[in-house]
Amino acid sequence: MISKSSTGFSLVELLVAIAIIGILSSIGIVTYTGYIEGAKKNSAENIVQQIALAQTEAYANSGSYYVTGCPATSTTSAAIESELFSGDNIIPDDIDFEICVDGSGATFTIKALSTKYDNCTISLSRNGAVNRDENC
Repeated sequence: MISKSSTGFSLVELLVAIAIIGILSSIGIVTYTGYIEGAKKNSAENIVQQIALAQTEAYANSGSYYVTGCPATSTTSAAIESELFSGDNIIPDDIDFEICVDGSGATFTIKALSTKYDNCTISLSRNGAVNRDENC
């Protein structure tokens, strides 16, 4: 009786293993991308809330709220950092949101406009809750 010993994997076994790894990695990439997008939107909400707190402090110091005017651009985001946070970088460049403050000296609305996610807008009005529009 002659026995045949296996010295490795067959081509079919290797192809099946590669296919399984490919399917699992594609699922992982889609899940990771969704996680990153959600984290950036949550970061934008947190930044909008920080700006609202800084607005309260600005009102206590000067008697009026800081307003940049909208639409949101990199210039308005930089102005908010400069005026309300003494130049601290609280709005990261990789967050994919630009922020502006609209209103007057007596009231304000903070808007974070996405530069990447189909014009997703996150807003917060004075004494209000954070609102996401339907694109978010």
